[in-house]
Amino acid sequence: MFLYITLGTNDLGCAIRFYDPVLATLGLARLRTLETEAGYAAPGDSRCRLWITRPFDGRPATVGNGSMPALVAGSRDAVDAFHRAALAQGGTDEGAPGLRPFGASFYACYVRDPDGNKLSAVCEQAPAP
Repeated sequence: MFLYITLGTNDLGCAIRFYDPVLATLGLARLRTLETEAGYAAPGDSRCRLWITRPFDGRPATVGNGSMPALVAGSRDAVDAFHRAALAQGGTDEGAPGLRPFGASFYACYVRDPDGNKLSAVCEQAPAP
């Protein structure tokens, strides 16, 4: 459904230092770095699907109340690692990893990046027996 998502930043260097290790826990890597933005992609995808960028209009980035990309995690361990990495890189906790009432196996965590953007990592797979 989505071609890509952008999240605003006021300090691209700080954002890169946050997103590189945090997104690596989900297998995502930075593929492009430009003066005003950094693009991340999944393995085998040559197109960046998540962009961290300074706003095009030159005004300060602000947080969208109610906006939150939920990123796919391949396992509950990956959700846990995402949460730990986000907090270690200066993010803030918005909900520790755990089951949520959105499905029998909906395991998620919620964090905010240093700019205040809210992110989620979600695994919908049941744990292996």
